[in-house]
Amino acid sequence: MRDGFVKVAAVTPEVRVADVAFNVDACVAAAERACTEDGAVVVVLPELAVTGYTCEDLFWQDALLDAAERGLAEFAERTADLNALMLLGVPVRVNGKLYNCAAVVSSGSVLGVVPKRHVPTYNEFYEGRHFAEGTPDVVPIDVARQLDVPFGMSQLFACEEVPELVVAAEVCEDLWVPEPPSVRHALAGATLVCNLSASNAVVGKADYRRSLVTGQSARLVCGYAYASAGTGESTQDLVFSGHDLVAENGRLLAEGAPFGDGRAVSEIDVRQIVAERRRMSTFRTAASAVQLDYRVSRFTLDVRETRLTRFVDPRPFVPEDPAQRAERCEDVFGIQAHGLAKRLSHTRSRHAVVGVSGGLDSTLALLVAVRAFDLLGLDRSGIIAVTMPGFGTTDRTHDNATRLADALGVDLREIVIGDAVRQHFADIGHDESVHDVTYENAQARERTQILMDVANQEGGLVIGTGDLSELALGWATYNGDHMSMYAVNAGVPKTLVRHLVRYVADTCDSPEESEVLLDVLDTPVSPELLPASGDGTISQRTEDLVGPYELHDFFLYEVLRHGSAPAKTYRLARHALGDRYDDETILAWLKVFYRRFFAQQFKRSCLPDGPKVGSVAVSPRGDLRMPSDACAGLWLSELEDL
Repeated sequence: MRDGFVKVAAVTPEVRVADVAFNVDACVAAAERACTEDGAVVVVLPELAVTGYTCEDLFWQDALLDAAERGLAEFAERTADLNALMLLGVPVRVNGKLYNCAAVVSSGSVLGVVPKRHVPTYNEFYEGRHFAEGTPDVVPIDVARQLDVPFGMSQLFACEEVPELVVAAEVCEDLWVPEPPSVRHALAGATLVCNLSASNAVVGKADYRRSLVTGQSARLVCGYAYASAGTGESTQDLVFSGHDLVAENGRLLAEGAPFGDGRAVSEIDVRQIVAERRRMSTFRTAASAVQLDYRVSRFTLDVRETRLTRFVDPRPFVPEDPAQRAERCEDVFGIQAHGLAKRLSHTRSRHAVVGVSGGLDSTLALLVAVRAFDLLGLDRSGIIAVTMPGFGTTDRTHDNATRLADALGVDLREIVIGDAVRQHFADIGHDESVHDVTYENAQARERTQILMDVANQEGGLVIGTGDLSELALGWATYNGDHMSMYAVNAGVPKTLVRHLVRYVADTCDSPEESEVLLDVLDTPVSPELLPASGDGTISQRTEDLVGPYELHDFFLYEVLRHGSAPAKTYRLARHALGDRYDDETILAWLKVFYRRFFAQQFKRSCLPDGPKVGSVAVSPRGDLRMPSDACAGLWLSELEDL
């Protein structure tokens, strides 16, 4: 919970119509199970669970309503020792009217009663016959043996120990209307909306219900827990399926399928929700534009570690489902190629210059250039693929670069850089036998100079090859491969680069092209700036030096997309990737990530133009405005304290 993870349970207990004693027992048992077995600290029960939703004209009977009020008091008393906020559906009489309500209970007290705003009287629903519509005004009432209990829609329930946990309630139909009360609740500060529902089963309705819940959680940037009535309700004309849902910011976290076990339990990350709202200027503007008068009731929880059960994607940039992954790859290719096509068209360039090394990034850049030329109807011979063998170039990568250029039908040129670099070493007085950063970067800058000058000769553009992960880590030579005239890969993380290349290998029409791409995928990632091993293979492996890109891309997503703190990022990485890396390895590379991310911002502050393709980007003109001389000490000290 200190990380912001709040365990939420939406549960459907067994009920009997108008049998309040049985229903209270069932609700207490469901709440106890959710708290003790699942660790839930927010428990949502269905609409009118105390009496059953399908009592119809029995709601005019004082005997039932008196029993319901006693049942609410009993529920509060019997759950007093549970470490949870609980929401229970109950009919409540106020000033001669009957309201369909969510009672909010904690530590033996009824903290508030929230009436249903939109009472349906259409099709199979006839609630208007029995219930009045709730109003935003909050007034005190006496209910369930307690005095001055707040009653009204404009209520929030805030946790003392986890300030980001602010709960609001709406009831069933309230979600289905054009302007749900939850909109106002979220603008007032609610991070978790709980819906107590009795939505009946109709063919196709479950899909629509699911889309409503996830869509509302996305629109309001909130958690949304939806508990629906189940099969214990009357089947005189309707059947209820007990469809329970827990969603967060557009993502379905847990679902109790219709006619299933009647429970959906997962963790809502309220800190992430608050961080996302801070990021969204439009959300803040909307909140400030509405004068809201809410009653806030506070409750307490014992703060404890929340056992994570929600799925944390170990590869957040790469969809697991093959069909979705293919669709993602096609989208990214489209963005990259159309971005480059626009730049070529605007500059009236009929040539593009790409440095090809036989590695993943330059391969992807060349493939993007080919697609852009095809979009513009330009001859592929206008693409100049330049291979520049140096001190670390291996036969394998050199052959792959040349074979791919031939397969794609582009203009291939080879310029060996050894003599030029040696002359440069002589000019600056550098010993070639010293394989230091000067030795490496001189080669990278020589290659960039060649590409720029060839582009000037041809009146074309140099297409950058560096990817998002390299930019995050600063794994690029300043004014070397760091620089270009349009950086098509700048928004693509390394883990996705690999799948983009594989996507082309799997879908292209050329067997020769596919064969080369598959061998590129099988080649270790390397800048090839140090001499090859004795057997002619790559001696310099990037991931041995900076760490696994699988880990770094995960860190990058959590830190930039969610603003997660170091300790939380570490915990999530253990949860998502603990089966592949031990704790010490994850922690060590996370420290490397923070050190490099802060130290290398100066490289990102002067990046060339390039297309944003996903929700994480580091362009200094767009998503990441970060000082180049910021200190990493605050972040690293948190990791040292783990």
